[in-house]
Amino acid sequence: MTESVLLIETVDRIATLTLNRPQAMNALSRELRRAIVEAFRKIKDDADIDVVILTGSGRAFCAGLDLKELGSSTPGETESAVAGADVVDALQRFDRPIIGAINGFAITGGFELALACDILIASSAAKFADTHARVGILPGWGLSQKLSRTIGIYRAKELSLTGNYLSAEQAESWGLVNRVVAPEELLPACSALAKDIQSCEPQVVSAYKRLIDDGYAQTFADGVQLEGKQSRAHAKGLTPEALAARRQNVQQRGRQQVASKT
Repeated sequence: MTESVLLIETVDRIATLTLNRPQAMNALSRELRRAIVEAFRKIKDDADIDVVILTGSGRAFCAGLDLKELGSSTPGETESAVAGADVVDALQRFDRPIIGAINGFAITGGFELALACDILIASSAAKFADTHARVGILPGWGLSQKLSRTIGIYRAKELSLTGNYLSAEQAESWGLVNRVVAPEELLPACSALAKDIQSCEPQVVSAYKRLIDDGYAQTFADGVQLEGKQSRAHAKGLTPEALAARRQNVQQRGRQQVASKT
């Protein structure tokens, strides 16, 4: 029996999606792209999932589009695969946090897939590269705009116009990933982070994620106006009793965190 190209495991309301084409460095074949889109569609309708962790099997997170498959495609199929951001759209439309557990190589389309996540934790074995210019295509999944806004336009140009690799440590230094951990600590670290997210109000987490993303796509002034509008609308549903109870929970958790560090 052939193993699925996308493994899905759910534990404690955390869904871990593992790209499972290790022999092809988890390259995005048509089958894998369809599986990712379908998985996020199903999870979006599943109220019992709070957080998604996205990772890869083997030594790669994702090597981008399957160039071997593209090489045997018709011109129309190639154009559709390169320009069609269906996979990235599936992640961006998802309403709950996605933690990218970058276990290895994240190259070109795989780099774009990583950038579609909300939080990135990298293994020390991770490496990033944008090889669009070397392959001879232009990005169509948002990399040219997201990368410069994440690490700065000059660093983004260095990566994209050379196709050079970026180590996990340099990615952390440049603000591309939240932190770097040892390979064996990657999934436990992501699970711990997911549980921290779960300790917050789930409806607010979803609304806050959307607010950040929507504001990021606008000017600063428009983003501030958006925040004010959303804040006022949300405040109408708050009650003093609910706020008092949540305040106690915040204080208790704060004391626990301080105690654990002493």
